[in-house]
Amino acid sequence: MATKPKKNQEYKEITYSSTHWNHLESLRNKALPVMTALEAFHLKATVHGSIARGDTKQTSDVDIFISELQNSFHIETALEKAKIPINTRFLVQATPNYAMKAHIQIDETTTITFPLMHMRRAEREFYQFGGELNLPQLKTRTRVIGVDKRLMLIEPTKKGHIESSIINQEEHVAKILHISAETVYDRVHTLLKRERVGRTGVFVKKELPPDETFEGLLKKLAEANPAVRRRFNG
Repeated sequence: MATKPKKNQEYKEITYSSTHWNHLESLRNKALPVMTALEAFHLKATVHGSIARGDTKQTSDVDIFISELQNSFHIETALEKAKIPINTRFLVQATPNYAMKAHIQIDETTTITFPLMHMRRAEREFYQFGGELNLPQLKTRTRVIGVDKRLMLIEPTKKGHIESSIINQEEHVAKILHISAETVYDRVHTLLKRERVGRTGVFVKKELPPDETFEGLLKKLAEANPAVRRRFNG
């Protein structure tokens, strides 16, 4: 069942069990060799979401993100050299206004994402909104503050975390996360709308055949689809 935003000013202190700590550690241990392989090719990656904050669940994924525009061949070569298999590759555009992104799925719960177009500020700050860690922070078992899908601010503590609703606290939260207030308001609007109407799917999602590159497929989509072409040129 999907998590729903909290509309009141709930404030809770959560203590993690030993099972929780072990699960968090196992997810981070999955991210570590992938990020290390990317770093060896000078590809700066972060891990974001609950794995960065620490409030993982059994359904949590390992989401690795490269923020800078890169040639996909460079990324795939880094994985190949480290003997990290690629399961599937998808090209995804959430809406016509969002940047097209590449998704490389390592396994069912581990994915590398990187943009194929320049991202706007709000798109980049989406990852900071949820919390993100770089490789040195991951190695030192750092946990960072961020917001979950319930619109709860997760503040790590030694024993677990403190959580509180960000609704009506958007500008304060923006300062804490060092992002724009517009990004916080946008995420609140999006997640509350999703609660009302449900998910509406994505604008483009294409699986790549083995002999296709992300850049090659993007070019074909831009030639065939005016909306993709406008975002690509913009």
